[in-house]
Amino acid sequence: MATKRIGLGNFLGAALAGALAGALALGPGAYPNSAGPAKRESSSTGELQALLEAQSAAWNRGDIEGFMAGYWRSEKTTFAGAKGVFRGWQALLVRYHRDYPDRAAMGTLSFSDLEITFLAPDAAFVLGQWHLERASGPVDGVFSLVVRKVPEGWRIIHDHTSTVETAPKKPAA
Repeated sequence: MATKRIGLGNFLGAALAGALAGALALGPGAYPNSAGPAKRESSSTGELQALLEAQSAAWNRGDIEGFMAGYWRSEKTTFAGAKGVFRGWQALLVRYHRDYPDRAAMGTLSFSDLEITFLAPDAAFVLGQWHLERASGPVDGVFSLVVRKVPEGWRIIHDHTSTVETAPKKPAA
């Protein structure tokens, strides 16, 4: 299947229209959980938070493979960042090993300010911030994820991560 590249406005319009049409067509009775979509989203929110907590715990143990368990193990997984676009789970694993060769480079990772938006019962958009504390100095950034529920559970299918400049600390008065 070929990937069609379209403008961001067209993509967002099509994605939102598709999600809305799907939600309207399905209706609340179409969700497998008889309690309806609100309870399902609450449960899925917890599962997505647990996925990111497991990733940060693996990272903080120095376990890149464990961190990568949160990504869909597919050649269709994508990552976009300052060094370009990486396609495929294996390419992303190689990137992480190259950019973070040891525990000192990895530091301690934390996620915050998570915003989870469900696009469908098996798809979500996650926006958040990350912080990396290292001996060489802290690094901060933002990320956006597209996450799908696959047979193995919720997995990241697309990750766009950027660094942001840390505001200098104000001197104590």
